[in-house]
Amino acid sequence: MGDTEWRREEPMSPAARLMDDIDIYVITTFGLDTPINLPVFLSGMDSALAQHPRYSCIQVSDKGLWARTTTVNVEDHIIIPTLDPSAVATDSEKVVEDYVASLSALPMPRSRPLWDFHLLNFPTSEAASTVVFRVHHSIGDGMSLMASLMTTTRLVAAATATSPATPTPVRPPTRRTGAIYEMPRPQLSAGALAFAAWVWSYFVLAWNTAVDLAFVLATIMFLSDPNTMFKRVKNKDESFHRKRFVHRSLSLDDVKCIKNVMNCSVNDVLVGVTSAAMSQYYFRKSGDPNTGEICLRSIIPVSMRPATTLQKYVNVIESDKKDDVIWGNQLGYIILPFHLTKHDDPLAYVRKAKKDLDRKKRSLEVIITNKIAEILMIFLGVKAGALIFRRGFAHTSMVFSNMVGPTEQVELFGHPVAFVAPSVYGIPEALIVHYQSYRRTIKVILSMDDNKFPDYRQLLDDFAKSLMTMKQAASRLSTSTKTD
Repeated sequence: MGDTEWRREEPMSPAARLMDDIDIYVITTFGLDTPINLPVFLSGMDSALAQHPRYSCIQVSDKGLWARTTTVNVEDHIIIPTLDPSAVATDSEKVVEDYVASLSALPMPRSRPLWDFHLLNFPTSEAASTVVFRVHHSIGDGMSLMASLMTTTRLVAAATATSPATPTPVRPPTRRTGAIYEMPRPQLSAGALAFAAWVWSYFVLAWNTAVDLAFVLATIMFLSDPNTMFKRVKNKDESFHRKRFVHRSLSLDDVKCIKNVMNCSVNDVLVGVTSAAMSQYYFRKSGDPNTGEICLRSIIPVSMRPATTLQKYVNVIESDKKDDVIWGNQLGYIILPFHLTKHDDPLAYVRKAKKDLDRKKRSLEVIITNKIAEILMIFLGVKAGALIFRRGFAHTSMVFSNMVGPTEQVELFGHPVAFVAPSVYGIPEALIVHYQSYRRTIKVILSMDDNKFPDYRQLLDDFAKSLMTMKQAASRLSTSTKTD
């Protein structure tokens, strides 16, 4: 972009500088219900996506600054690859999968904003065409990127009407629990017992927080998960691990059925499904006769924004008050145990997940890790912060995340969206598990070292089978309870 005009420079946040140093990218696959109309797609990009401030910036890493340009040539960010027609005709899903995997080894030019779109204009079993959106993680976390996505989409029904576009609806988030500023206040008329319980809840909060932070520090320093097939093994001869991104659609109604029967959250169910699927895969692959519990740990990034922020961000962005939006990464982290074990009752995985997550809700781990990360970056610098970050991931086994998406079908630059499958690469983990809801389905997306899981389709099958067996067990439990 030699004719670019630079308008002003802004300081990068500590989190953005960390993401830039480690070089982490978010990569999202959109399945579309129609073939790609290139002029319509370009027009939509030009009028929507490029107007967001972070999508018009490049990183000046040595100065820790964003340099913002007044113009973005969207055609510089469009890639239409030339692929083998015979391979596309034989197995179009494999062609898409291989191409997306190749992007994890394809660098972006640092001379322009770090995002691009890859257009694969041929049908697969799930979509008429595929768009792959790749963006540097320093531009934003899942919440801010999802908010920017919401401003570039419209309801399909509204798009075909003559009335103005209807804002994309987002499933209302559940209220956060466990944080100290949301703990219940004692009623004066409730008596001494209620007051004692309230005081005790603060003691539990302080104790859990201290224990969690001790484990975080130990993990950074020396505490490492056992070596299993899920843990990344450092290879001195290989500095980069190419990633493969695969996904499977699950029924959101099935997840909610289990949630209702077990009186838990959707996240509890998803953690339980993940633990069950990984257990099945591990014991089948390893042939380990010891079916005792193996405790692994996952790092879970958690948005620090208020739970109602997503729709608020969308409204603010669409009202042209972009300067009121806090862009970038606002993340804290928790370390959550995952258990490899065999249970006769499939719902035992959900019960264990609920117990672990409820325990984490009575801790300030996510808040304090966010603040500590910022302080370390300010006083020790980016390189030291990146080293600490990498050690934390190197000593754990996986990353787990879950995002809530639109409840109704939306369109992307004039094209109805069939599915959304986001993931990341650049994080030093062999396995990343991400869930993304959209309409009445929920995608499980796996980002994995390309050479570590050659039979990854079996692992995807284990996720689907685990959910199905849990749904059947929940249905039997519900029927039994009604009969009793």
